[in-house]
Amino acid sequence: MKAARLFKLLLALALVSLIAVPAVAADFTIKVGTIVSESHPDYICMRDVFKKYVESESNGKIKVEIYPNAQLGGDRELSESVQMGTIQIALPATSAIAGFEKRFQVLDLPFLFTSRESAFEALDGELGQKLDSYLLPSGFVNLGYFENGFRHVTNSRKPVFVPDDMKGLKLRTMENPMHIAFFKLLGANPTPMNFGELYTALQQKTVDGEENPVAIVYDAKFYEVQKYYSLTGHVFSATMALTSKAFLDKLPEDLREIVMKGGREFVLAQRKMIAEQEDKLLEELKAKGMEVNTLTPEQKALFVEATRPVYDQFKDQLGEEIVEIAKKVK
Repeated sequence: MKAARLFKLLLALALVSLIAVPAVAADFTIKVGTIVSESHPDYICMRDVFKKYVESESNGKIKVEIYPNAQLGGDRELSESVQMGTIQIALPATSAIAGFEKRFQVLDLPFLFTSRESAFEALDGELGQKLDSYLLPSGFVNLGYFENGFRHVTNSRKPVFVPDDMKGLKLRTMENPMHIAFFKLLGANPTPMNFGELYTALQQKTVDGEENPVAIVYDAKFYEVQKYYSLTGHVFSATMALTSKAFLDKLPEDLREIVMKGGREFVLAQRKMIAEQEDKLLEELKAKGMEVNTLTPEQKALFVEATRPVYDQFKDQLGEEIVEIAKKVK
């Protein structure tokens, strides 16, 4: 009996000692904001690659928290939050950064890239490096470019094959002057709107349609409120892992290197995953009831010709330096 009581006493003391030991708190917390859901490659790779790598390599000194579903705002708001220091990383489309740095609009020139391979050759090379340098005065640092794929048009009225099919369509766009300009050239009625409000606007037919890559259309369940998906491929939707110089400067050098390396690992994983998913997701959209149509080279050429004036319209805003680099890409 005494032995049993002694065992219980020792067990109780052991439990008390475990409870009394405080958990080791992280020295730094990285809050990541994104508009996509938990099923999107951005979220999955941020959770399974970046978070895992950074927390492991830092031995718990850095904690990573991810906030999906536009909980913390749309791309514009998330970028502003990085700038203000309320979050540490945002995953915006580069189009949204045009509000901070107009020269980023070069990536929104219609039909600039013909493939994801040519896009990443440029973004990992001279074009991307020059754009990154433009971010520094606003306090931003880019951990790397990844993608949502080429942007295509969805709507609830009719399939789009030629520019004339765009006439009169009330189309949600981002708050991006170049997007607005080239959709006006196509005869559409571009309507800037926060992404978080878009599903309801489509459902209530406040707008007829929108334009987004395959993964976003599927992830946001636009197939529930849109009938037609036309593969116009008008813009390659590059995205970026945006952090702030002020945050990076706070980190000890070893932790800063871990965050930078983790960002690169995330970028490479995301590119691979989203490319592998695209064909599958297109079939899923068809199974969900969307009518998906591909443009012939001749039909796409009509769009290229119709939007050509945008290059001259924005030449002065973009600046000769970045336009010359873009010409080499094109």
